[in-house]
Amino acid sequence: MNKKKAGIIAGAAAVALAVAGTAAWYYLRGNGGAGSSADKVYVETVSSLTSANSGSQSRYSGVVEAQETWDVNKDSEREIKEVFVKEGDTVEEGTPLFEYDMDEVQGEIQQAQLELEGMQNDITNLQSQINQLSREKNAASEGERFEYTADIQEKQNTIKQTEYNIESKKAEIQKKQESLEKAVVTSKIAGVVKAINESGTDMTGETAAYMTVLAVGDYRVKGTVSETNVQFLSEEQPVILRSRVDEEQTWNGTISKIDTQNEEKSNDDMYMDSGSGTEKATKYPFYITLESTEGLMMGQHLFIEMDEGQTETKEGLWLFEGYIVQEEGEAYVWASNDKNKLEKRIVELGEYDENLAAYEITGGLTEEDAIAFPMEGLYEGVTTVTDISEVDYSSPLYNQEGEEGEGDGTSEDGELSEEGEMLNEEDLSDDLSDEAPNELLDELSDQKLDESGSNGEEELYEDGEEDSADGGSESDETDTEGTDGEDTESAE
Repeated sequence: MNKKKAGIIAGAAAVALAVAGTAAWYYLRGNGGAGSSADKVYVETVSSLTSANSGSQSRYSGVVEAQETWDVNKDSEREIKEVFVKEGDTVEEGTPLFEYDMDEVQGEIQQAQLELEGMQNDITNLQSQINQLSREKNAASEGERFEYTADIQEKQNTIKQTEYNIESKKAEIQKKQESLEKAVVTSKIAGVVKAINESGTDMTGETAAYMTVLAVGDYRVKGTVSETNVQFLSEEQPVILRSRVDEEQTWNGTISKIDTQNEEKSNDDMYMDSGSGTEKATKYPFYITLESTEGLMMGQHLFIEMDEGQTETKEGLWLFEGYIVQEEGEAYVWASNDKNKLEKRIVELGEYDENLAAYEITGGLTEEDAIAFPMEGLYEGVTTVTDISEVDYSSPLYNQEGEEGEGDGTSEDGELSEEGEMLNEEDLSDDLSDEAPNELLDELSDQKLDESGSNGEEELYEDGEEDSADGGSESDETDTEGTDGEDTESAE
């Protein structure tokens, strides 16, 4: 065999080996070779994810109270003469609650009436004086009339001021008389006397209602929201109320009022700011009208959630959109296969629920399948676990910004083993020699020989001619062939 033809065959074999090696690298990478055996990812069953109800919902605290609460504020300028009820008493509309001591007011009214009579007498006297001055003015000389005129005008102005004072005094008397009529305070609603606050202040020293009456009838729920979350609430917004004892027991309602004008008093409304100090987080009350009060008790504490359809029972399999990856017109999830290895599982999507932010899965996934939440760097073949404590967060998967080449399962040349270990050249050659078909090498060799048979010799000959033409002698060509021969024997 021509020595150069033998070199062509060896080169073709090397090319075939390199091609097969590249294919093997991609094969191993696609079958879990990319990564480290230390990588593990936590998966959860689809059924456990779809059965999670309100745990992810924002919750607020609420308490059942009467549909209407009437706070009776005491006149700070009056003393209470008698209280007709006590805490816990049931009252009807119009029932007397307490009576002010009005003795002082009666005295003030009498004094004001005397002052009113005096001012009216003053006007009568002034009018008589004006009449007298007018008669004298008509009988006086031309030079004296000016003084009469000035005197008359002064008395007329005094009458006008007295008339104004009379009207003010009448209004004062009217107000005091009305207070006499309201000496006995009666209930505006039918209900129960919840509290009587003799001091008129609360625990913080702020002014508080003297008496509180709770209406009898349907309940409502009073919630509390902090200043940081009040923006997420709105009136007429539907809500779900959940029992603190049994979260499966729920009621529905609607936010009827958000009272941002009255701060909710609490000793627990504190939070830490970004600095070293403590700031006060203002809280506000909001109220919920209930669709049904069956099963509720006065004073019962509840969880309040915004109604986003979480209690609705939907047919089919619905999955939160965060678990679904959509690329190039396809949707897939990261699922665990029967070998506990992660794989891309193509799924078919149905309808989308904006309230739940979930897609209906119509194919490719069942409730028994376990899936992982998509994260940067996930790859097919990584080991899956259902116990999160088994995840090693120091592994390369969770430290992708580490040192270059560390924990990526590649050698300096980029070869990978099935377990992510580095392959040396000898191992790669052995693996390929077992798997690569001999026909590939034979086919490549035959192809090269055919080409060289028709063109190769001519090319070699032409090269020789060119060498000769360039001044090379026959002895030079022979020496070259001899050199090639030595190289071939050495290689053999």
